Amino acid sequence: MGADLSAIRQFGVGAQLLGVCAALFCAFAGDAARAQPACRLATISKATVRATTDEGITLEDGRTVTLAGVRVATASDAELTPGTEIVLKRAGTAETDRYGRLAAQVFISEGGGERWFQADLVSAGLAQVSSRVGDAACARALFAAEQAARDGKLGLWADPYYDPLPADKPAEILARRGRFALVEGEVVSVHPSGATLYVNFGRRWSEDFAVTIRKRNERKFTTAGVDPHGLSGHRVRVRGWIEARGGIAGSPWRAPWIEAARPQQIETVGRNDARVAR
Repeated sequence: MGADLSAIRQFGVGAQLLGVCAALFCAFAGDAARAQPACRLATISKATVRATTDEGITLEDGRTVTLAGVRVATASDAELTPGTEIVLKRAGTAETDRYGRLAAQVFISEGGGERWFQADLVSAGLAQVSSRVGDAACARALFAAEQAARDGKLGLWADPYYDPLPADKPAEILARRGRFALVEGEVVSVHPSGATLYVNFGRRWSEDFAVTIRKRNERKFTTAGVDPHGLSGHRVRVRGWIEARGGIAGSPWRAPWIEAARPQQIETVGRNDARVAR
């Protein structure tokens, strides 16, 4: 693995295990690459790490970088040794947040090659894949690594809190309101209403979980290979922020929902595999 990742503080996962996970990920990615388009990333620049803080990875040139496409529990779970040489890459247009931090895919320069830092973290169970990966092929690779870590109960996946929530238990989902979560279940129906498509996981629209897709984004989904109207009857896994919608003024009920703004938020799950947008 080298010294670059030796300083990662893990959920009880040693550096040796992280190396094994990264090797397994690379083997899987090699097999997948023969059947799927390659992850498409454009280089932003090379950089040197100064420090890792709660705000992100601070570089010697003064920039601060956040890890695009993944969510870590704390900054220490993604700590890089000062002086580490990295390459910053992006899927699509480079993005900065309101604090001026650059969201990027980070690759560690090592032995004349590069290692994908986000993939290492996900493979070891030190990070979840977020709802904003950007590139569909990159999302597939990270989802596959996440599934392997989840199956192996590695890192954060040893804690049942992070398991996908059952879509047919809206009360459990509602308890996570305002938090990022995975929800999994069978789609019962897809219903358009006004400017929104409701992907329903139950028949009680005032209580059951749903995924919302704005109609203006529908073409983005179908172009990516996720036809919202074709999800009915399929088992899917969706990731995003849990919200709650209310009914008539004075009504006590709340129905939990996730807004899917990007096709990669939805995986069609079949037996032991998952398909995401092309």
